[in-house]
Amino acid sequence: MSEKSFVAVAKLDELPAGAKKLVEADGVEIVLCNTLDRVFAVENLCSHAHEKLDCGKMRSGWLACPVHGARFNLETGKPMNPPATMPIRTFDVRVTDGMIEIAV
Repeated sequence: MSEKSFVAVAKLDELPAGAKKLVEADGVEIVLCNTLDRVFAVENLCSHAHEKLDCGKMRSGWLACPVHGARFNLETGKPMNPPATMPIRTFDVRVTDGMIEIAV
């Protein structure tokens, strides 16, 4: 099994608690979410309607699709309510020297 490769995508101070930030890594749009005293990273694509998630509401550990309201658990990517039934892609996150890095 190969070791994951992490890439820096943003400075931690660009993402205050309760904020979201859209970044790109390896050609993929990713939403960084600072909630529950952690930074999460998910692909910017709803598994139900293939809509962008970066404009969706984020609360305690979940992100909602702005179109149909499907909520996704930021840690697991699993849908929390209909109409979504499939999970969204999540990425491992680490913070090194004030930089947010994600595994690609």
